[in-house]
Amino acid sequence: MRAQNGVEPFAHRCRVYYEDTDAGGVVYYVNYLKFMERARTERLRELGFAQSAMAEQNTLFVVHSAEARYHAPARLDDELRVTAHVLELNRASLRFVQQVWRERDETLLCEGQFLVACVRADTFKPRAIPPELRTAFVEAGGPGTQSKAGD
Repeated sequence: MRAQNGVEPFAHRCRVYYEDTDAGGVVYYVNYLKFMERARTERLRELGFAQSAMAEQNTLFVVHSAEARYHAPARLDDELRVTAHVLELNRASLRFVQQVWRERDETLLCEGQFLVACVRADTFKPRAIPPELRTAFVEAGGPGTQSKAGD
């Protein structure tokens, strides 16, 4: 997802290391999911919410479902840009749309959607997204963020 209505999605930059590649010298498919997880974590951090501090407040985020489409391979030493945009903001979940781009030639490598649930750290039962985090996502999300009252 490129800019929506002039708003660029959050982007995390990373580099492909040897450990990310398979025997063919390309990024192993599951590692794109790791890159996207890191971008979601860095998005929270940029908004002022460290996952370690949230866990101490009995709040965790867990992936409920994931969908990925692969377009082109990344290789050793490629610099990647991984976007994380909140498409839906529900009472106890977020739907992220994410893309992985190779920086040098602006090639879209992988894209996906992730439904991420907010749960209690002690029971793993659903809980409402904390109001301050909800507000931060709405304020930073731009025109593409939709807020829903229920899940």
